[in-house]
Amino acid sequence: MSIQNIRKEVMQTLEKKIDGFVEKFLIPIEDIWQPTDFLPNSQSDSFIEEIKEIQEISKELDDDFWIVLVGDTITEEALPTYESWLLDVEGVSQQPDNGWAKWLRAWTAEENRHGDVLNKYLYLSGRVNMREVEISTQHLIADGFDIGTATDPYKNFVYTSFQELATYISHINVAKIAKKRGHKALAKMSRIIAGDEMRHHIAYTEFVKEIFKIDPSEMMLAFHHMMKHKIVMPAMHLRQSFGVKGDLFDDFSTAAQRIGVYTGFDYVDIIKKLNTAWEIDKITQLSPEAEKARDYLMKLPDRMYRLTERIKIPDTKFQFKWMIPA
Repeated sequence: MSIQNIRKEVMQTLEKKIDGFVEKFLIPIEDIWQPTDFLPNSQSDSFIEEIKEIQEISKELDDDFWIVLVGDTITEEALPTYESWLLDVEGVSQQPDNGWAKWLRAWTAEENRHGDVLNKYLYLSGRVNMREVEISTQHLIADGFDIGTATDPYKNFVYTSFQELATYISHINVAKIAKKRGHKALAKMSRIIAGDEMRHHIAYTEFVKEIFKIDPSEMMLAFHHMMKHKIVMPAMHLRQSFGVKGDLFDDFSTAAQRIGVYTGFDYVDIIKKLNTAWEIDKITQLSPEAEKARDYLMKLPDRMYRLTERIKIPDTKFQFKWMIPA
């Protein structure tokens, strides 16, 4: 049997558990929070005063913070790209009876609220040029991106396990900064978004655990492949009006590292957490090639940590079209 057919068979085996995964890791629509829960009520007499308060405290947060929040928002808004990519994975189809499609639609529906609430908050803050933000969002969706997984479900689940934890870290650190500066509503919404991301991270790591039980060697090789070639961040192709694909990512990444929202050390820490979550040191019945892959993965965090320590973060003042001076 070909590797492709084995992967398809594994996905079909896991698909039988999909209703349990949805029930365990996702929240019913009527029970979960919605963006308006965290925003000023337009029907309230205090609506205008609440907006003025948001705009006043927004002046206290510097440009780096808003650059990162805009980049995070645009990344969340690019969901059509991620859903269309995952619907093409081996074992997934848009047929009505396909369990994996059911999971992806429900997961996407939960994720969709993140971009909605952050976009509205940015609009109310008065600190960003929303038209430029909207142009960047449209570019990111139109440009698409290649995460290096092709249609391989094993590699895709490694990617989503990693990326969901990365977005958790980013949102929880935004929440900490916002809370410290008196942005209580933004802190609360960022914290609850982070909670969603953690739930999703746990779900995808659970899928990988299940695959390790069935097909350990190929799962290990897929994990090795993704770590060796590095995770491509969804924001990699950020650009602004009349810019070229990807011309903002380095500056955005520098701003995120400078304020401590997402750093190189976080990247390394995620690898360590995945090694631990999947207990790769305890997996048995590996092929010789997979044993070598495991050895590489076990040593990778320490090696990358040493490299990350040498990186110097510049203090360059960036000119983003997104920004309106405080």
